[in-house]
Formats: sequence, structure tokens, C-alpha cells
Amino acid sequence: MRRLISTASVVGVLAASTLTGAAGAEPFPDVIVLPGASSAEGIAVGKGSEFFAGDLFQGDIFQGDLRSGEASLFIDAPEGRLAVGLKVDVSHDLLFVAGGLTGQAYVYDARTGADVAALTLADPELGTFVNDVALSNDAAWFTDSVQPHLYRVPIAPNGSVGTPSTLVLTGPAANLSGEFNLNGIAVAPHGKALIVSHGGDSTLYTVDPATGASAPISGADLPSVDGILVEAGRLWAVQNFLNQVTELRLSPDLSSATVQDVITSPDFQTPTTVARHGGRLALVNAKFDTGIPPTADRYEVILVDR
Repeated sequence: MRRLISTASVVGVLAASTLTGAAGAEPFPDVIVLPGASSAEGIAVGKGSEFFAGDLFQGDIFQGDLRSGEASLFIDAPEGRLAVGLKVDVSHDLLFVAGGLTGQAYVYDARTGADVAALTLADPELGTFVNDVALSNDAAWFTDSVQPHLYRVPIAPNGSVGTPSTLVLTGPAANLSGEFNLNGIAVAPHGKALIVSHGGDSTLYTVDPATGASAPISGADLPSVDGILVEAGRLWAVQNFLNQVTELRLSPDLSSATVQDVITSPDFQTPTTVARHGGRLALVNAKFDTGIPPTADRYEVILVDR
């Protein structure tokens, strides 16, 4: 009997301890302010709950923690740089940044913030807007919103960055009739294709990374589409001026997509890009509804359950 009572007591203590720990766990914040930011556009996750977000018109990069809600200036960018889409190569501790109107891409050390490379992808005098970036196994891929081009930056196994090359698109993704055309980009689940969002056409296309040939993804009716995220056959598409994120299920051959959910938040104010940490999506508010350049008093990262 004493053994039974003792065992029951231990079980009770462990259960109470577990419940107390769960109840005492700090919840993730809903809103993370980027202190001192004058604008915002891109977001990417790094190691653990680390995130990076960019000041669009200053080119600065903020670093923070999605769990604690803390954020601070990480990179005070040289004058003349912009920061649009971001991605982190965690294995090599590299942060890739799309440079917008500059026609450039920037690579930083994700641990120290030091410059690794400033790469010229396109000639600004010919018209360019390097908008977003995705990472494959051996390269960073950048979109251009005013040219029918993707730019490939090789990443060697040792983490060194190679010379950029241009992939000219053919097919529907090459359409330039919109003010902003190619926008978000992601690598397909099987790694053999790229997926791009097209703001002018309000839809998604696949792109063959070897030839540039593109094809539509049916069922992806996405007005105001901006940044995209693809993981395990699911695609999240940010619709900036609609203040929502649409989750779609991709068919195995990527020819079609089916809407699974539409995610909204009262904290959204023209979100532009999306990253994921565990069961949460993190989006940055660009606040383009206040103007371009925007004129808001503060800029934030918004967390929502996926």
C-alpha cells in the first residue's frame, strides 16, 4: 500500500509540474515592432526562432526572435542599398537580400552582419526591380518585376558565392503587361522546378530552371499576390492589399492548386512576404496603404497560426 501511495504521489507531482510548466510557458507575441525602421518588406527565418527583416528604402536589416518578440538593428546598410526579399542559407550562415531598383543582390554573413558580396544582376538604366529570392540546393534565385528574367547566383559546397547568370523566361510568366510582374519565388517540393508569383497576372507559374519555360498553375486565382512560401506540397501566398494569406495545396505535378484556407489578422496592414516557424507564419507589414514610400510611424512583424 505504501508503494502504491508513493507511486501515486510521484505521478501527481510530475503531472502538476508538467501542467505548471505548460501554463507558465511564454506565448509567442502577435506583433513584433522593428525599432527605428522607416519601411519594411522582406522577412526570413534563420536558426531556431531567429528572424531577419529588411527596411525596404534604407536597406538596413533587423534581427530578432519570434519567441521573445525582441528585435534590433543588425546591419546598417551602406547608403544607396535597398532591401526587398530575404532568405537565409542556414547551412552556410549567409543572408541573401534582393536589391530592388539597384539591380543588385547583397550577401551578408548571417552571424556577424559583415558584407560577403554585392552582386550586379541587372542594369538599372535598362529598368529593373530585383524583388525576391529563393534558395535551391546550390543557388540563390532572384526575380525581376520589370524584366522577364530570373537571376541565378551559385552557392558552392563551401559556401562561396559565384558569378550571377540570367535566365530568360518564355511562356506566360514572361508577360510584362503589369506594373509589377514577377514577384515572389520558391523552389518546388521536388526541387526540379521553381514557382513564381506574378502580380500582373494575379496567379502562379512554374519555371523550368534549365530552360526558362513557364506554365500556369490552374486554380491559383490570387489578386494582389506578393511573396510566397512552399513547404511539403503546400503553398502560402501573401495578398498584400487584401490583407490576407491564402494557403493552397499543390498537385504532385504542379499543374494545379486547391485553396485550403484563407488566413487574416486584424494586425495585417499590407503584408508583403512570409516565413514560417513551427506552427506559425511570420509576415512583415509594409504599410503601402499609407503611400509609396510608406509614411507609417512604425513597422512590424505579425505572427499568425498557420
